Amino acid sequence: MDYVEFKKNIYDLTHIDLNSYKERQMKRRIDALIAKNKFTGYENYVKAIKTDTRLFEEFVNYLTINVSEFYRNPEQWRNLKNEIYPYLIRTFGKELKVWSAACSTGDEPYSLVMTLADFIPLRQIKIVATDIDKQVLEKAKAGLYNQKSVSGLPDEYRDKYMTKIGANNYQVKDEIKACVEFKQHNLLKDEYPSGFDMIVCRNVVIYFTDEAKTEIYKKFYKSLKSGGILFVGSTEQIINYRDLNYESVKSFFYRKK
Repeated sequence: MDYVEFKKNIYDLTHIDLNSYKERQMKRRIDALIAKNKFTGYENYVKAIKTDTRLFEEFVNYLTINVSEFYRNPEQWRNLKNEIYPYLIRTFGKELKVWSAACSTGDEPYSLVMTLADFIPLRQIKIVATDIDKQVLEKAKAGLYNQKSVSGLPDEYRDKYMTKIGANNYQVKDEIKACVEFKQHNLLKDEYPSGFDMIVCRNVVIYFTDEAKTEIYKKFYKSLKSGGILFVGSTEQIINYRDLNYESVKSFFYRKK
């Protein structure tokens, strides 16, 4: 079995389309995983993940890039707080509908809740948070993080909304967890939910081909209300945003025209 056939098998098994990922980078990661598990070739590995739940979950987990931390790129979060939230509240009111797409281990949606709580009572905050990976969603729901994950979070939020567990870990308080609804979702395959005032999708599409990126941004456009905001990662400025009918509000923030 060659890599082309392997990709077809994986799509049949998981509905993850490996053609949408940069091939050299992804193939190298997969080959390393197969070698680590001491399999020879794609065919034997595919047979194994069809029958071994642990191997299957490990494979899906391995495909997802889980580099996540609270308040990543602090300047962008300051812009979100100082300019974007006030704009959203002026435009749409306080019942904001927010989607954290490809949320990984939950650091981002919980950061959104903590910062929004400066403007809106917690009982009114509802974030939809999605990821393709069941394992990271389970971690997200647990809300337990190490020192490194929370090191960028301002002390005021950490002290108010997290409980220290042991020497180096922090647990998100239940009142913050209650504001986030976690769901499994595949950005490349699944239907997109709609009617959002803001969509946050950061540090994920960098791993996709240009064609896949454009498709995702078009789908986000449809998911946003008119005037809604798309917040992207620090390496993901949308060069062709005008062609996609967005306008640039500030670096990494785009508004649906």
